[in-house]
Amino acid sequence: MSVSAEIAVSTTRRWLERAVIGLNLCPFAKAVHVRQQIRWVVSPADTESGLLEDLKREFDLLLSTDEQRIDTTLLIHPEVLNDFTEYSVFLGRANRLLAKAGFEGILQLASFHPDYCFADASPDDLGNFSNRSPYPMLHLLRETSIDRAVKAFPDASQIYERNMATLVDLGLDGWRKLWID
Repeated sequence: MSVSAEIAVSTTRRWLERAVIGLNLCPFAKAVHVRQQIRWVVSPADTESGLLEDLKREFDLLLSTDEQRIDTTLLIHPEVLNDFTEYSVFLGRANRLLAKAGFEGILQLASFHPDYCFADASPDDLGNFSNRSPYPMLHLLRETSIDRAVKAFPDASQIYERNMATLVDLGLDGWRKLWID
C-alpha cells in the first residue's frame, strides 16, 4: 500500500474529525483532540512482528508520559494487516502482548480497520462503519481515562446502540458525503 506517514496521519485526522467527532461516535474523543493529547504514530512495519515491536514501544512511551501530554495513542499501520481476517487474528496477539507486559487493567486496545466487520454483522452492515478507519489502526487507551470518561458520560453503555442508529440514519450516501470537501 506504501503511503507516507504524513498522508496517513492527515487522512486519519480527517476521519477522526468528521466521523468519530463529527458524528459523535465517541463522545470522549473531542476533548483529547482539542487538548492535543493524541499521539499520532505511523508504524513503518511491514510484518506482524515489526508491528508488535512498535506496539510494545508505544505501550512503554504512553505509560512513561504524563497523561496531560499524551492521553491516548493512535498507532496507524498501513503497510501490514490490510486483510481484516489477519488483522482480527493479530488482535489476539496484541492483547497477549499487553497482558505479558503487565499492562492489563492499565491500558486497553481498541481496533479500527477499513474493512471492519463485527462478528454478528454482514460486511455491508452500516454499523461496521463505527470501527472503519482509513487504515488499519490500533488505539491505545489508558484505563484511567476510560474510567473518567465513563463517569462523565452516564449512558456510556448506550454508545454502541446510538452509533448503530446514527450510521443507519446517515446511510451509505451520507457516509460518502462526509468526505466531500
